[in-house]
Amino acid sequence: MASTGSIAGPVQSLINEFSKLPTIGPKTAARLVFYLLNRPRNEAQSLSEAILAVKDKVRLCTLCFSLTEHEPCDICTDERRDRTTLCVVAEAKDIYAIERTGAYRGRYHVLGGLISPMDGIGPAQLRVKELIERVGAEDPAEVILATNPNAEGEATALYLSRLITPSGTSVTRLAYGLPIGGDLDYADEITLTKALEGRRAL
Repeated sequence: MASTGSIAGPVQSLINEFSKLPTIGPKTAARLVFYLLNRPRNEAQSLSEAILAVKDKVRLCTLCFSLTEHEPCDICTDERRDRTTLCVVAEAKDIYAIERTGAYRGRYHVLGGLISPMDGIGPAQLRVKELIERVGAEDPAEVILATNPNAEGEATALYLSRLITPSGTSVTRLAYGLPIGGDLDYADEITLTKALEGRRAL
């Protein structure tokens, strides 16, 4: 968004930066900036420090590839988690969505994306090899494929099912309480809970 010349340079610069964020257009970006201008300086400082802390301190867990400040992550080291189930998700944000429901107490594996030939993403670009190695080493009773219910998510789930099923591990898929073409990140807790409870075999 180019400067109009009527807005102070720092204000326009921050509007431009907010506009780069997903789902944030120029109007929303401007509203956020003017909101911050009306807040105490310490609130703006807290926001900037939180953003820098995320970049400086958060890394990938070497076991499940979720985001963590500690290595391994809290879920992987929690002895109270059910070690017989492994939930496979596309992105770390999907773990946050599922954890909000309180309906799942197992462990996770983050693929780092979905199979999408149109975007040049195949199994080699994802953490499929690491998943298969985990299934072999940890021998879970069930692997839940919790990829999004869209074309890429279905293709990825089908591919993983074909790889995992010969090991004898039960492979299930989230039930269609989730809207077709939707994202886990936007689903409410009740919908996700029903989807977890109604998962089906592939």
